[in-house]
Amino acid sequence: MKKKITFSFVLAHILLIVLVCLIFTPGEKQVTTINSFLGAVAVMEIFYLFQLVRAEKKGKSAKAPSDIMVLLWGFLILWEVAVTKKQLLHPVLFPAPENVFHVFPTQYEALMKNVLSSMELLAVGLLIGITLGVVLGVICGWFSRLTDIFYPVASVLAPIPAVVYAPYIIILMPSFRSASAVIIILGIFFPTFLKMILRVGSIDPRILDSGRVLNIGSFQMITKILLPYIMPEVISGLRITVTTSISLLIFAEMMGATEGMGYYIVNFNTYANYTNVIAGFIVIGIVITILGYVVSFIEKHAVKWQ
Repeated sequence: MKKKITFSFVLAHILLIVLVCLIFTPGEKQVTTINSFLGAVAVMEIFYLFQLVRAEKKGKSAKAPSDIMVLLWGFLILWEVAVTKKQLLHPVLFPAPENVFHVFPTQYEALMKNVLSSMELLAVGLLIGITLGVVLGVICGWFSRLTDIFYPVASVLAPIPAVVYAPYIIILMPSFRSASAVIIILGIFFPTFLKMILRVGSIDPRILDSGRVLNIGSFQMITKILLPYIMPEVISGLRITVTTSISLLIFAEMMGATEGMGYYIVNFNTYANYTNVIAGFIVIGIVITILGYVVSFIEKHAVKWQ
């Protein structure tokens, strides 16, 4: 417990007390209810304490979680004072935090529906994009003639953002949802494909020589040696891949989808309902945080020697 009692820890809880007092203090702006905001603050505090305990068990510094909470509580205090208490900002563009957090209990089903839709699309895009990129990249990397043909092409296409193709893909595909999936797949495939070609080209020659001594063919060389050798790097780079795919996902859903997190934001933005828009931003942040923990879990258990 002594490790957790730092200046940042104390400051974070002083700011928390200030925030709670401000929430209970009536302001100039009318709010729906304070219960949702208080509940959100309680959840944040519980998660913060959980991170402290987790850091202590792992023998890591607990300063970072406390520093983050100082910034978070400070931001919420400024938001509360500037909007709810004093109305210093535009009343439409800057909704009260009480009203923003009240969106979660009142629109829980709609939010969950859109999140699940996005996660389904993300899973499809990730699975297809990574699988094609890894398999085709390893095959092209193993056969030098294919490398000479496709490496220059991939070098040109990989740096081009997949969203550039979005208007054309939307016209070609039968639905906005399938177009969104294709955009995600393209955004993941080309960088992965190029990376695999380079990775196969840089493999230790002694590993390949060991395979040749056993007189194994190209199929077994790819499936028994190259793919197992490549997979740890694929898993280690999963965090960047997921981050890229989420960006592509949100953009694709904003282009004309009828469900998903991107659609939720752009739909309410059309009606200037910025309370729901900001709530959508928060949901995306929560989803990204959860995915980050999932990726960390996969990296830890799939690549145990790192």
